[in-house]
Amino acid sequence: LSSSSGLTHESHKKDVEQVYLRCSEGSIEWMYPTGALIVNLRPNISPASYKHLTVCIKPFKDSAGANIYLEKTGELKLLVRDGDRSPSRVYCFSYDQGGLFVEATPQQDISRKITGFQYELMSKGIAADLHTASAPCRPCSDTEVLLAVCTSDFVIRGSIQNVTNEAEEQESVIHVSVNKLYRQKSKVFQLTGESGNWRGQIKTLLECGVKPGDGDFLFTGRMHFGEARLGCAPRFKDFQRMYKEAKDKGLNPCEIGPD
Repeated sequence: LSSSSGLTHESHKKDVEQVYLRCSEGSIEWMYPTGALIVNLRPNISPASYKHLTVCIKPFKDSAGANIYLEKTGELKLLVRDGDRSPSRVYCFSYDQGGLFVEATPQQDISRKITGFQYELMSKGIAADLHTASAPCRPCSDTEVLLAVCTSDFVIRGSIQNVTNEAEEQESVIHVSVNKLYRQKSKVFQLTGESGNWRGQIKTLLECGVKPGDGDFLFTGRMHFGEARLGCAPRFKDFQRMYKEAKDKGLNPCEIGPD
C-alpha cells in the first residue's frame, strides 16, 4: 500500500510527485489530491522482462478527486475519468504502453476526496486467460483443461451449491462446496461451520449464464484483485477421462491424482 496526501503541500497545487512501486501487486491511496502523481511500476525482475508484462488497475469504489491517465513520452491518454462509477471495472494495458499519471481535478473542498486503486502486474499470457475478449464463455478443449490443472492459482473438485447474479457488476458468483482441494494460491476456499465443509466463491461473467447443476466439476482459475476468477470447469467425470487418456499416451503435462 502506497499512501500520499495533498494537504502536506497545499501551497504547491501544481506539484508533480513521483512514486516508485517495487511490488507486483498492491494499491495506491491519495488523500486530498492536489497537483499530480507519476506512478512508476518497477517490479524486481529483469528489465528485459518488462515487455512481457500487463498492468491492470481497479479503482476503489468511492475513488474521487483525480483523473488517471496512461502517459508515455509526454502524451496523455485518459484511462479513468474522475467520477466514473463503473463498478468493478478493471483497466488493463501493456507495460510498454506507458506509466500512470494521476492528476487532481479542481475541487472546492479537497478534504472530502480520496483517489485510490489496486494494481496488478502479470504476464501477458495470464492476462489473456482472464480477459479472453473473443470468446470468454467458450468451453475449454482437453488440452486447455490439462494445462489449466498445472498452471491455475486454484484447482478444486466440487459442486455448485448456488449461483447469484450481480446485474450491476455484470458478474455471476458461483457458491462452491469443495470435495477435494488440489491447490489454492490464496485462502479463498475455507472450512466453514461445525460440519467441517470447505466452501468458497468463484466469479465469472454474467453473460456466461452459469446455473446450478448436479454432480461434481473440476474448477480451475486465477486470483485477480483478491477474487477467484473462473477458468476451465469441466464435469469431473470428463476430466477423469481426458486425464487418463493423456496419461496413457504420456502426454499429461503434470501429475495431479484425479481420483
